[in-house]
Amino acid sequence: MTTVTIIQPTISEEQNHKLRCAAYCRVSSNSEDQLNSFMAQTRYYEKAFEKSDREQLVDIYADEGITGTREDKRDEFQRMISDCRKGRIDRIYTKSISRFARNTKDCLKNIRELKSLGITVFFEKENIDTAKLTDEMMITI
Repeated sequence: MTTVTIIQPTISEEQNHKLRCAAYCRVSSNSEDQLNSFMAQTRYYEKAFEKSDREQLVDIYADEGITGTREDKRDEFQRMISDCRKGRIDRIYTKSISRFARNTKDCLKNIRELKSLGITVFFEKENIDTAKLTDEMMITI
């Protein structure tokens, strides 16, 4: 008599791993229009990840009424970069390049650092994904 042993497939940790995502939002003034945009951005990201099988929202980092030209003045941006350095984030979503940074030098410096940490950034308005981007020229434009 022959015995048949059924071997159950194993599911690797990598298959179960959801991409840990962060959203970065920023508005530069406290005007009513800007505050409405700010609230819309945060609500959008809260909803965007609710039903995703591949991604989970780690946190929303949001600087309100802060200029994008001075990186050192944006506490939430600094907290997000710190969390990236601690290995808590795999991917960042932001509405546009101008929300991420208004200073090209700082923008490229941060994107390069994030890339070196294995973290990608997706700029929704421009449809630029640093995971696919080989030329930084698109960001400088």
